[in-house]
Amino acid sequence: MLSHERVVRDRMLGQEVSMLKKFPLQSVGFNPFCELIGLNFSKYEKGYSQCVLEVNEELLNPHKVLHGGIVYSMADTGMGAALYSCLSEDELCSTIEIKICYFGVVISGILTCDTELIHKGKKIAFLESEIRNNESLIAKAMGTYYIFKSKEDWVTDSGRVPGERGD
Repeated sequence: MLSHERVVRDRMLGQEVSMLKKFPLQSVGFNPFCELIGLNFSKYEKGYSQCVLEVNEELLNPHKVLHGGIVYSMADTGMGAALYSCLSEDELCSTIEIKICYFGVVISGILTCDTELIHKGKKIAFLESEIRNNESLIAKAMGTYYIFKSKEDWVTDSGRVPGERGD
């Protein structure tokens, strides 16, 4: 059963469902990278997200097929959103790793990425995404995410923020 189906079932059973963290479905003004590739969300529910992208010529590789990084970006962004819906107001998340398997090439169409939160602990979460071109499964991804509360959680043992340049 998908997470969004559990939310509907919980509502039908009269169980309390916590409010979702605020998240815009359209990327304009919120996520510049998603805006750049044309990625938007069509669903955002507790532990579940669905994002969509229309394939265009600018997203194709030199062989005239969709660049795999676009599909990967859909999974990564969808996973972040699905997890984000389960975080408290003072929590954020970041990708630890993603494994993706590609099953086919894409030259046109509308891609849909359905993502479900599989497990959430205090600091680590695991999610799965399925990316489809129309109704054809073209990729499946599994990802692990880190959950943190503040910038202090970002600091490594060396005392530096990951990605910070050390001159």
